[in-house]
This record gives sequence, structure tokens and C-alpha cells, in this order.
Amino acid sequence: MLRVGSKAACMACRNLVSTNMGLRFRIPLQKLHPLSRAIHHRYSGNTNPQRPPHRTAARYFTSMSRLPMRPPKPSPGSGGRNYQQQRNFWVARLAARLLKLRYILLGTAVGGGYTAKKTYEEWKDMLPDFSEYNWVIPDFVWELSEHIDLDKLAKALPEMEEIAKLLPDFDKIGENFTFLKSLLSSETSGSPPLKATDSSAAATQDDKQYKKSSDKEKVDQLQEELLRTQLKYQRMLERLEKENKELRKVVLQKDDKGIHQRKVKKSLIDMYSEVLDILSDYDANYNTQDHLPRVVVVGDQSAGKTSVLEMIAQARIFPRGSGEMMTRSPVKVTLSEGPHHVAIFKDSGREFDLTKEEDLAALRHEIELRMRKSVKEGQTVSSETISLSVKGPGIQRMVLVDLPGVISTVTTGMATDTKETIFSISKAYMQNPNAIILCIQDGSVDAERSIVTDLVSQMDPQGRRTIFVLTKVDLAEKNLTSPSRIQQIVEGRLFPMKALGYFAVVTGKGSSGESIDSIKEYEEDFFQNSRLLRDGMLKAHQVTTKNLSLAVSDCFWKMVRESVEQQADVFKASRFNLETEWKNNYPRLRELDRNELFEKAKNEILDEVISLSQVTPQHWEAILQKKLWERVSTHVIENIYLPAAQTMDSGTFNTTVDIKLKQWTDKQLPHKALEVAWETLQEEFARFMAEYKGKDQDDIFDKLKEAVKDESIKRHKWNERAMDSLRVIQHNALEDRSITDKPQWDAAIQFMEETLQTRLKDNESVIKDMVGPDWKQRWLNWKNRTPDQHVRNETKNELDRLLKLHDNHTAYLANDEVTTVRKNLEGRGVEVDPVLIKDTWHQLYRRHFLQKALSHCNLCKRGFYYYQRHFVDSELECNDVVLFWRIQRMLVITANTLRQQLTNTEVRRLEKNVKEVLDDFGEDLEKKTQLITGRRVQLAEDLKKVREIQEKLEAFIEALHKEK
Repeated sequence: MLRVGSKAACMACRNLVSTNMGLRFRIPLQKLHPLSRAIHHRYSGNTNPQRPPHRTAARYFTSMSRLPMRPPKPSPGSGGRNYQQQRNFWVARLAARLLKLRYILLGTAVGGGYTAKKTYEEWKDMLPDFSEYNWVIPDFVWELSEHIDLDKLAKALPEMEEIAKLLPDFDKIGENFTFLKSLLSSETSGSPPLKATDSSAAATQDDKQYKKSSDKEKVDQLQEELLRTQLKYQRMLERLEKENKELRKVVLQKDDKGIHQRKVKKSLIDMYSEVLDILSDYDANYNTQDHLPRVVVVGDQSAGKTSVLEMIAQARIFPRGSGEMMTRSPVKVTLSEGPHHVAIFKDSGREFDLTKEEDLAALRHEIELRMRKSVKEGQTVSSETISLSVKGPGIQRMVLVDLPGVISTVTTGMATDTKETIFSISKAYMQNPNAIILCIQDGSVDAERSIVTDLVSQMDPQGRRTIFVLTKVDLAEKNLTSPSRIQQIVEGRLFPMKALGYFAVVTGKGSSGESIDSIKEYEEDFFQNSRLLRDGMLKAHQVTTKNLSLAVSDCFWKMVRESVEQQADVFKASRFNLETEWKNNYPRLRELDRNELFEKAKNEILDEVISLSQVTPQHWEAILQKKLWERVSTHVIENIYLPAAQTMDSGTFNTTVDIKLKQWTDKQLPHKALEVAWETLQEEFARFMAEYKGKDQDDIFDKLKEAVKDESIKRHKWNERAMDSLRVIQHNALEDRSITDKPQWDAAIQFMEETLQTRLKDNESVIKDMVGPDWKQRWLNWKNRTPDQHVRNETKNELDRLLKLHDNHTAYLANDEVTTVRKNLEGRGVEVDPVLIKDTWHQLYRRHFLQKALSHCNLCKRGFYYYQRHFVDSELECNDVVLFWRIQRMLVITANTLRQQLTNTEVRRLEKNVKEVLDDFGEDLEKKTQLITGRRVQLAEDLKKVREIQEKLEAFIEALHKEK
């Protein structure tokens, strides 16, 4: 027992207080509660405390009288001393209770502050990384400080008071955490509460019931406050992005004015997109496949995948239709950060300003035209990729590929294989092990109707590269009777498909005229008021397209960093294989790809066309004269010379010749002459190309040269105005009948002899074929005549006798003569048809006429003297020689005229046509692929592509490391 008032009792009081607080150390006297210090000073004999002890104790007794305390009961049999001791312990317990409340408050404040700090850090981590905006304000910005009004920019920035308004109320949060702490401490405390009076106990019981009823409301208020705070941060982020965009515009405008010139480098995502564009055109060989990452957007038709892509791109860039298939081919969209919101196609230089509605409409129209152009006739979808780049402030950097929507049934107007083609295209993109699959599911329809989830499960059964997106959540919440079904979907418990993450988004109210800003506002308002988020079915990081784009971008770049170097090594090995094959097969040839080979062939063809202008005039005229006579000789002999020769006097002969020559010149001769000239030009062009081919043994250009020649000739049209002038020249040449000198006379006779001998030789050959082999050939070569040849031979013998009797017989047999010949043959037992008799007579008379004309031609060799003096002698009337001289002179003049037209006009026009054909072929990739073929060409093409891919990949990897 301790004596009351002793110093040991005071020390025991201090130890008791420390024990009740659960502390393991002694509390210094200076840090005791004032009431404890007063008790210590009173009983330790201290006569000068800071305050009168009775006043201090009275004040604290008065304040503690309101607490529900139970007064201590004196033990039975104890006296006054025991009562005094119990009184002293009651005072100690009171002091301990007061100190306990103090440290509860102190611990609550410390815990609340720590929790508030941790919550702030979590919210801070939720903000996007602004390090990627460093390119907007590079090092040279400090050099611009002399030209940029920094005070004006500083005024444009938000004030601290405005930012403070957006920050959360930490005092209120501290109060809420203090409330929760006190609630939990009161429920888990092991010591029972002290009882006061009956009224105090009743009030305490009512207070507990009130607190229990308001617990749920407090939790709901905290959740709502958390959502509001997140939305405040989101708005503050958007505001900062907008102000940052204005700042970047100022910097770029100053840079454009020449304040600081520097070379603009390609962004990291643009470098990566170029690699993907090259790979899309590369036909992989040697097991080299395109395994570079990209985000593949797949979903059922009308599931909203295009709308999701537009929200990520922050522009309505795709054609839209109600229930109609709009995406008919894959569209590769490269998203990147930029000062202006623009879009541009890979193969076009036009920039579409996405802030202007007319440019947006033009862009949608252009995409639709390209899709329809890529679809072949008889098909509905195409595998040809349309490449598009979209730049703008706040856009996450990534490469997405929008695929045609998966369908379950082929409808009217579609090709029968449309469903299989879409599946094939989707699998081709998703089977890439590094492709990120963005699976879009329509939340407004039954999940069991989805087709794409099964397809994605086949391609990525473990869900290591799949991100699931539930669209149209607003309609789903309105239509579904069980909201927990949405929770099952976004938690991955409804589908057998696994995924890296699950997101729920709203892409508007379904109107095609909605803007991106209105859709964002509608999405934020919906999730702020949605009970799905308020009841905890959806988490804050799982909603809005903003969070989705951040997550997809992070996943995309993580996949890029993990796989790009491995892909670079694969292409390095492929390059080594291709170079080894080239060295072994074509060691002395340069590695020329298809375009380079086409340029080489183009130069050769143009050189060959130019060679046409080097042809001598004599060569042109000789060829033209020879070909023209071969073309018209039959008409001259059969239709002009033979009919005129049947006349009995020279006047009639000349009249007949003049009439027939005039008719021939007006109708046929100019046309024939132009045909001959055009054919001659073609043959000379082909001859030069063949000669050039003989010099160069490389036959890789044969198909191309032949196609160029045919197409050029097809396009070439002779100048029609030349025909009229040629007709006049030919008519004047044939009108002249005056032979001025003996050499011209001799040349005409030689021309006539050569012509008649050629015709006679041809006639003899025809007769020989008609009658069959003679007796010598029959005996020596053991050949016999056919029955028809026997009849022809008998008819020939009979007609020969007739010609011998009538040497000056006309060209035609009379009917009685035909009857006589037939009866004579029948008398020898040969049945013959009158038509056969006339046909045989025609050939025999022609031979007879040509033989007589040749004899007359020999006589006319000495007739120039008589012709010059106009002597009349029946034997030496050489009118036929004059006819052939007129024909010969017409041929010479016509050949000279055609040669002039060829060299002055048509060769140049042909050269122009060849250039046009080559230019057209050069722009037609399919045509070049058809005409320039072979393993050598394909090997050079592959080698060039692989080198280009490897070089660009290495440059991209280097830039990627620098960004790290």
C-alpha cells in the first residue's frame, strides 16, 4: 500500500496512466496533462504551481461530469482510509481516460494525414505522363525568350487560386477519416463504456443508432466525392492540354517566321508507321513474317468499333451508315501528337483540317471512294489496306487497324464468300503474336449473339494481348433488368474469353451529327450519374474512352519495346540469305529492282525510237516503193492493163487506161499508200528493236518491249489530212505521159519486163498445180495425177489447141466455144463442168497474154525513137510501156511524199506515243509486275524491301532508346 500524498503515489499514478494507454515508456512530468500535474504538485508538497490546483481540478471535474461515467463503489468493510484510497484511484482513472482521448485524437489526425497523402499520390499517378510533350518545348525555347512575350504567357496561365478551387477539400476528407477512425475504434475497443445517469445512457444509445444508420450514407458520400474529384482533375487536365496547345502554336508560329531554323525530325510513331507500310507491300519469303505490333480493332458489325476509333482519334473521320456495312477494307490509322488536328493519306499530300466540317466531309468521302475502289468486281470486301495518319493535340501515339465487321449471315447484294473473307482478313491480322486485339462488344444486345468473342478466343486463348471494350453501356443499363450482368461482362466472368483489361464506354446517343466534344460530355455525365459506378459494379479506371486510349497506348508501346529488336534480327537474317543467293546466281549483275529495270528498259526503247530518225531517205523510199507496188500490182495488171490491152487501137487503149487510173486514184490508191507507209513504219520500228535485242542478250525486257510496241501502234493514228494532198500528187503523176529521155524509156521497159515475168512465173505455178506432175516427174518421182488433175490436164490440152488456132482470141470464151470443148472432152470419155472449162481458160489465156506482152516488150526496146517522133506503126505502138512508166513514176513520187511525211511528222508522233505508253506503264504497278518478271527481278525486289525494312527498324530502335 502506498501512502496517499506521497511521491511514490504520484509515480504510481503516472505509471497507471501509461499502462492504460498501452504505452511502453514513461511519460515525462512536463508532458502530463495539467490535471495530473496539479495532483502531483498538491501531493508532493509543491506550494507554487502555475495554477491553483483546486481551480484546475474543479474545471476538469465540471467538464467530465457530462461523460457517462460510473462512480466507483467502496468495498465492504473498508473505512475512511480505504475510501480515500479509492478516491485517489478514481482521480487517476479519470486522468487516464482524458489522456486516452487526447492520443486517440492525435493518432486519428496522424492517420488521416497519412491516408490523405496516400490518396493524393494515387490521384497523382492517375494523371497521364506529360513527358511526351517535351518535344513541344525543346531546348531552343529558351532562345525564343527574347522574342516571346513571357509576361503575356504568364498571364494566360491559371492563377493558384483557380487551381486551388479544383483541388480536393483535404479538411473535409480529414474530418471524414476522423469519423471513420472513431467509429471503428468505438466498435473494436475491448473495455466497456462507463455508465452515467439513465438519461446519458439513453442518449448514448440513440446516438449509436443514428451513427449506424448514417454509416452507409457517409460511404456513399465519400464515393460520390471521389468521383467528383476525379472529374475535376479530368477537367483540369483538359484545360491544361488546351492551354498547352495554344502555347505550342505560339512556339511553332515563331519558328515558322525564321526565329530559329532547325530540321524537323520524324516522330517516333511516324517512323514506326513507315515500317508497317513497307511491310504491307512486302510479299514475305524465307519464313519472314510481319510480327510487329499494331492494335487490331475487331467486332461484330454495328458494334460501335468505328465510333470507338473515332473517339480515340478525336474526330468523326469514317463514313457512317445505319445497319449498312461501311468498313469494306482494312484502314490503318496512325495516331500521333501534333500541334494541329489534321489527317493525311500515305499516298497523298493533301491535309484535311479535322476542325472544319467541310474537310471532315471530304475525308469521309475520300475514304469511302478508296474502299469501293479497292473492292474488286463481284466482291464485297477487300484485303487491300488504306493507310491514314491523324495528328492532333492530346492524341495518344499508336497504330490501329480498323477491320470490316464480323457478320453471321450473308445478305442480299453481298458476295457469297463475304463471311469467309472477313474471317480470313481478321485472322490474318490477329494471328500476329504481337498484335494487340481490341475486341469491341455491343452492350445493348444479348451477349450470346456475339460472334467476335469466339474468334478472339481462338486467336488469343490466354488473353495476353486482348483488351475487351463494352460499348453502348447507356443503352445496356436502360434495357437490362439485371445490372449485375454488365458487371459479369467487365469482370470477364460471362464470356470464356480472357483479356488483359475490360472497359466500358459510351460513344454517343446514336446520332451521326454529334460532335466529339458533345459525346465526351455525354459520356462523363452518364458515368457520373450511373449507378453502375456508384454501386461499385464498375471501377473508375474502367470507364470512358480517355482511360481506354491511355491503356491501349501503354500496352501498344510496351509490346513494341519487347518485340521490335527481335523482329529486326529476323530481317537481318533474311537479308543475309537473299544477298547470298544473289551473289551465287547473279555475281556480275547489279541488284536492280523492278522500277530500276523499267527505267533501263524505257531508255532503251526510247533510243530505238530515236534510231528511226537515222534511217536514210533512200532506204525509206526503196522500201515504200517496193511495198506499194506489191500491194497494187495485182490491181494494175488485172483491172487496168488486161482490160485495156483487149482493145484494137491505141486511142481506145489510152482512153481505157486514163478512166481506170482516175477511178483508182480517187477511191483506192491513197488509202493503200497510207496503209503501206504505216506498215513500213511498224516493221522498221520492230526491226530496230530486234537488232537492239540482239546486241543485249538480257531477255528480261522482251515482254515489255513487245507490249510497248503493240500499244504504241494501237494508239498511233495517221494524219488524215495527208490523204487529200497525196491524192492530188498521185493524180498529177499519173496524168503525165511524156517520157523525156531514153533512160526513162529503158527503165520503164525493165520495170515492165520484171513485172510480167513475175506474173508469168506465178501463173505457170498455178497451172502446174492444176494439172499435176508431168510425165518426167511421174517417172522419176513416182507421182501420179489425181482424177481432178487428170480432168484439168485434158481440158488444158483442148484449150491449148484452141489458142493455137486463134492467137488473137479475146480474154473470154463464147458459150458455143465452151460447148464445143465440153463435147470434145466427152468424146474422149472425160466429163467436165463448164465452170471448170472457163476457170482453166482464164489461167491459160493469162499465160498466153503475158507471153505475148513480153515479146512486145522486147520489140519496144528500140521503139523510143518512134515514140519520140510520134510515128504510127502497129508493131511499135508501145502504149503499154508508157502505162508502166506512168505507174513507175507514180510509185517514185508517192514513196518520196510518204518518206517526207514519215520523217517529218509520223516518227515524232510515234516517239510521243511511245513515251506516253511508257509513262502509263510506269504508273501501273500491276502492268509492270506482269511485263517484268523472273526470279532475278523478284530476288532484287525482296532484297531491296528487306534492306529498307531493316534500316528503318534500326533507325526506329535508336530513336526508341533515345526516348527512354
